[in-house]
Amino acid sequence: MVVLVIMGVLAALIVPNIIGRTDEARVTAARTDIGTIMQALKLYKLDNGIYPSQEQGLQALVAKPSTPPIPGNWKPYLEKLPTDPWGRPYQYLNPGVKGPVDVFSYGADGKPGGDGSNADIGSWQ
Repeated sequence: MVVLVIMGVLAALIVPNIIGRTDEARVTAARTDIGTIMQALKLYKLDNGIYPSQEQGLQALVAKPSTPPIPGNWKPYLEKLPTDPWGRPYQYLNPGVKGPVDVFSYGADGKPGGDGSNADIGSWQ
């Protein structure tokens, strides 16, 4: 009986801390992915003089675009495109609203805006 009480007290102290960390870990993972994608985009621009067009999208980092402008010095910049921690593709804007290009996730809710884990996570942060 005493062991059950001790386990209950420990669970009451530890579980709330672990639950909050899941959202934090996902936001951190999204920021890391976005940083990696932005580095690949910078290399693409360095090699080809321009960022992939909006139509070409982030797919231009893993497969040579077949739509103009065709990059002259293309090479694979990523093995595969990551999805955000909530299983959705990262968004890409060229031209960007907050920079030359924007890469972002809509967060946990998959909708623009929001607070906390639902907030947008972007390359401008």
